[in-house]
Amino acid sequence: MMMKQHDNKETVEVDALLKAARDPVPDVPDGLMARVLADAAALQPAQRGVVREKPGLWMRWTDLLGGWQGMGGLVAATCAGVWIGLNPPAALPDAGVLLLGYETADITTTTAELTSFGWDLNGE
Repeated sequence: MMMKQHDNKETVEVDALLKAARDPVPDVPDGLMARVLADAAALQPAQRGVVREKPGLWMRWTDLLGGWQGMGGLVAATCAGVWIGLNPPAALPDAGVLLLGYETADITTTTAELTSFGWDLNGE
């Protein structure tokens, strides 16, 4: 491949810089490299043993349950369980009916009868 003559001075300078970059880098003398490394080693701080504290109980439980992602899933499931427990769908039996020992939920007419313990909360 033939090189073209360049008329532009900047292009000639860039070509010279690229040619210099392609040239191999001269090796550093061994004595100089040894002195530089000795100076660098002298300036490094002394390496100390790292003492890690034992993780606390909360961190161990969090790790056991799958990290923060697992804890987030457990919180979501707990919220859903509380919501369904307090306001169950029509297809599920009411927990108050089961806990108070009624055979069926048809015995009571309202939820207030199950939760008011005989007090007249409605003022009727």
